[in-house]
Amino acid sequence: MAIAGRACVHTILIVGLALICCEAKGVPRAARRGANGDPFKGKTFGRSNIVGSNEKVFNVLQFGAKPDGRKDCTEPFIRAWRATCDFKGSSRLLIPGGTFLISQVVFGGPCNGPTPKIVQVSGTVKATTDVSEYSSAEWVLFEAITGLIVTGSGTFDGQGGAVWKYNDCKGNNNCVQLPSNIKFNKVTNGLIRGLTSLNSKGTHLFITNSENIRARNLHIRAPADSPNTDGIHVSHSNNVRIAKTSVSTGDDCISIVQGATNVAINKLTCGPGHGISVGSLGKYHNEEDVRGIIVKNCTLTGTQNGVRIKTWPGSDPSAAFGMLFQNIVMNYVRNPIIIDQGYCAGSHGCNKSPSRVKISNINYVNIRGTSSSPVAVNLMCSKMFPCQNVQFNNIDLKFRQKGMAAATATCDNAKVGYSGRQNPPPCRRGA
Repeated sequence: MAIAGRACVHTILIVGLALICCEAKGVPRAARRGANGDPFKGKTFGRSNIVGSNEKVFNVLQFGAKPDGRKDCTEPFIRAWRATCDFKGSSRLLIPGGTFLISQVVFGGPCNGPTPKIVQVSGTVKATTDVSEYSSAEWVLFEAITGLIVTGSGTFDGQGGAVWKYNDCKGNNNCVQLPSNIKFNKVTNGLIRGLTSLNSKGTHLFITNSENIRARNLHIRAPADSPNTDGIHVSHSNNVRIAKTSVSTGDDCISIVQGATNVAINKLTCGPGHGISVGSLGKYHNEEDVRGIIVKNCTLTGTQNGVRIKTWPGSDPSAAFGMLFQNIVMNYVRNPIIIDQGYCAGSHGCNKSPSRVKISNINYVNIRGTSSSPVAVNLMCSKMFPCQNVQFNNIDLKFRQKGMAAATATCDNAKVGYSGRQNPPPCRRGA
C-alpha cells in the first residue's frame, strides 16, 4: 500500500539531527566522539604535497623503477614501500613524473614510526593488462595501515579498455570481478586526494573494513559503456567522507553497501554513470545494516539514476536507515529519486519473494532539476516490510517533452510524508 500524509517541518529537523547523531547501537566509540575523534579535524590537506624538513623521501627511481612505461616496475615499487613503511621516522614514498608500468602490488602495514605515511604520486602509473597476473580483484592495495595519505596530481591508469570485453557480470551473479584500481582494506585514518583514476578494469576506488577515511578532489574517469566500473565503493567501513570529487563512469558513481555507517558525500559531480546508490543490499546472507548516510550539494547529469536505494528480493533480514539526500541538482536524469526493492541486476529467474531489507527514516530535501522519464519519484518498497518514514521537503523535478504530461510520483508499500513544494505532486498508488 502507499500511505501519504503531511509532515511538519519539525519532524524533518528531528529526523535530520538523528541521522547525523552517532549514538546508535553498534557505532564504534571513535565515531561517537564526533569531532574530538576526527584525526583530520583542522588539517590543511594541501600541505601533504610539501616535504617536511625532517622527512625521509624514498623515490622509486632509487629502487630501480624506470619511467618509460615499458619496464615492469612492480618490484621497485614494493621495495620502495617497504623502506618507507619500515622507516622509524617521518617518511614518504615518491612516484615522480614519468610513466611507470606495474602489475598487482600490495602496500601493506603495519608501519613503523610516526604516522601518517605518505605516498605522493606525480606521474602516471599504468596497470599491466594480463588479468592472469592478478590473484585477487584489486590492482593497487593499501592494507592494514594506521595513518596513510595518498596524494598528488598523478594518475592511476587501469587500462581497462583491454579487458572489459572479458567482463561477464551482466546477468551472472557469480561472475569474477575484474581488479579495482585502488583498494583500501583495514586502513584507519586514511586520506586520498588530488589523484586521477582512469579506465579501471573494475571499481575505481574500493574502501572496505576501514575507519576514518577521506577522499577529496579526486577525478574518476571511464567511458559510459565500461562495465562494472563503480567510481567509489564503500562497504564494512565507518566514518567515510567523500568531497569535491567528479565521477564519469559506466556504473554507479558512488555505491554504498552492507556494513557502511556514517558515510558523508558532499559536492560530488556525477555523470555519465548510474548515479549515487545505497546498495545493492540483501544479495548475500547475513548482511550488516547500513545507516547514517548523508548526500549533500551534488550534481548529477545524464545519469541512469539520481539517488537510489536498491535491495534484492528474497533477501535475508537487514536494515537501511537514517539517510539524508539534500541540495541535489538533477540534469536530465532518468530516475531522479528511486527506491527499488525488487532489484535483480538483469539476472534471469529472479527470486519472487519480497525483500526483507527494512528501509526507514529516509529524507529528501531540496532536490530540483529535470527528469528524462515521466516518473521522477518512484518508490517500489517491499510488501513484507514497507518503507517507513520517507519524507519529502521541497522537491521540484520537471519532465518536459512535447506531447507528454508533467512528471509524476509513484509509491508502493511506503509511508510517506510531505512538506514544502512538491513537484511532482505527492505519490499515487503504483500499478
